[in-house]
Amino acid sequence: MDFSELFKLSGLLGRFSPDGKCLASCVQYRLIIRDVNTLQILQLYTCLDQIQYIEWSSDSLFILCAMYKRGIVQVWSLEQPDWHCKIDEGSAGLVASCWSPDGRHILNTTEFHLRITVWSLCTKSVSYIKYPKACQQGIAFTKDGRYMAVAERRDCKDFVSLFVCSNWQLLRHFDTETQDLFGIEWAPNGCILAVWDTCLEVRILNHVTWKKITEFEHPATVTNTKTIVYKEVEKSPSVETERFSFPPTRALASSVFSTQSKYDISQVPVSFQYIKPVADRANPKMGIGMLAFSPDNCFLATRNDNIPNAVWIWDIQKLKLFVVLEQLCAIQSFQWDPRQPRLAVCTGNSKVYLWSPAGCVSVQVPTEGDFQIVSLCWHPSGDSMALLKIEAVKIMKLGTFTFTER
Repeated sequence: MDFSELFKLSGLLGRFSPDGKCLASCVQYRLIIRDVNTLQILQLYTCLDQIQYIEWSSDSLFILCAMYKRGIVQVWSLEQPDWHCKIDEGSAGLVASCWSPDGRHILNTTEFHLRITVWSLCTKSVSYIKYPKACQQGIAFTKDGRYMAVAERRDCKDFVSLFVCSNWQLLRHFDTETQDLFGIEWAPNGCILAVWDTCLEVRILNHVTWKKITEFEHPATVTNTKTIVYKEVEKSPSVETERFSFPPTRALASSVFSTQSKYDISQVPVSFQYIKPVADRANPKMGIGMLAFSPDNCFLATRNDNIPNAVWIWDIQKLKLFVVLEQLCAIQSFQWDPRQPRLAVCTGNSKVYLWSPAGCVSVQVPTEGDFQIVSLCWHPSGDSMALLKIEAVKIMKLGTFTFTER
């Protein structure tokens, strides 16, 4: 494994381009585009205010920068650096922005989720979608880019509307039968739509009738003996007394105060630490907070905010719980390798945890000082990833990495 030097960052805004050639990062109001191989700066753009969100177009030719506080989106071109576009939502405000799959339309969600505005960069036409629900992930596109699902709230009920992305016409509208719909996500093959609630379950809907196939519940105790539970254990490395000197060398001090992690397989039944939501606090964390399908449609990873130290990995083919990763610290982020069923997890320390059907390992990131990884982003090739802390980013190249622990 190889690791790059640290680069300054703001707001955890670091993204690889879909073609894998560039890395975009933000520092306050500046957008920096680097070459992935050399990490040299290719372009530097200056926005009107501090950038709060960035996203590449699907063809890697454009990148949008959203400034929610000012209700503005700026779009920059990599082919024509002098060209740029500004979308101002005005008094309607702005709380979310994203690209359409064709990379030529931008979808902006206004304040209070009054509507979604679809802006065309080619024709400058505008379309509107009403009743979007204020939830964690309210818009999802199929991988082939043909359809869009939108979470809606009407008459005190949750719905999902399906739109054709070529003309933004409504195709289907159905009730999700959820108490408080929190997010939606397509499986890569487009045959399954996952909807999750603020309660402790994920519902899997089929693409023919849009009815529930099954529910994935997240109990505080796993009792099925066929479920594998990996438990992270940590220990300090042993250092021979004869090696000590005063003052200690930097390498020796680092080895003494660092800890090593590995995984043990727990005997089922296993009970996890359960955190009750605070009833008198606004918007308490509860229910499903993270969800992602593996690229081969075989697995689904989830996190229940009431059991924040665990990642649940479900077998989509058999519709049952397959593996649980029990970490020492709360899960901050996870993401699937875009090329294979390999999940990367971070928990706010200087380690990256990797799971595949072959096993589970912990990778210590070498760094001076404290490097708390709170987010990560895979390169499209699956050979490297960007490790993000609050104010910096580091690139980790995996090379020919293999799992050694089971």
